[in-house]
Amino acid sequence: MSLKSLHLLASLLAVSLAAQAQTNTQPAPAAKSDPRADIVKKIDGLKLEDVRMTPVQGIYEITRGSEISYTTSDGRYVILGDMVDIDADQNLSENRRRTIRQRLIDTVPESEMLVFGPKNPKYTITVFTDIDCGYCRRLHSQIAEYNRLGIRVRYLFYPRTGPDTDSWHKAESVWCASNRNDSLTRAKNGEEIKSPKCPTDIVKRDWELGHKLGIVGTPAIFLASGEMLPGYAPPATLLQYLKTGKM
Repeated sequence: MSLKSLHLLASLLAVSLAAQAQTNTQPAPAAKSDPRADIVKKIDGLKLEDVRMTPVQGIYEITRGSEISYTTSDGRYVILGDMVDIDADQNLSENRRRTIRQRLIDTVPESEMLVFGPKNPKYTITVFTDIDCGYCRRLHSQIAEYNRLGIRVRYLFYPRTGPDTDSWHKAESVWCASNRNDSLTRAKNGEEIKSPKCPTDIVKRDWELGHKLGIVGTPAIFLASGEMLPGYAPPATLLQYLKTGKM
């Protein structure tokens, strides 16, 4: 290689190294801020994990328990109502609610429920019940028929009148009984249940869970999918709905 060519190669190498050094010293582009942080700052009690993006650009989902609303990315406007995908014919809000409900109910071990079921159930439902509720008593009076149809019933407590009321104390007495299932049946038939004192945080836990799930009345029936049926459904009607999705 000629001396002239060597000089040219050295010059090109020097220019390349200088350009690389300049590139390496340039400040990295600033990371984009998370819009969720701005939304959380504007809404009291909201946490970052309570906010997530939706399929709609610039719109974020807010969850509080199983309640869902939406907000713009700057947190200025809040939208109340369901989001529906018309092309897919899906209620995105209800789908999300079901997922949240299912996850919340799954936090309760079955050992802390009152379970009535056949040996080989086809379906399992979770029912929030009030011992003094008329339709709750009607549902329980047919528990053998639900079981015969293959429906397993898992009970949680939801005394509608709230803490330190007769219904609340009746639920505590049932929970503290040596045979809880039998005591629940007798309590729903109007019998007074006398049980020794025991830790009764279970009733409070169930009641608070009911609030998170958005229960407004009893019985509140939850299917395995997280769908909520607000109210009593006769055994045959419920079975039909479990099979077909139609009453």
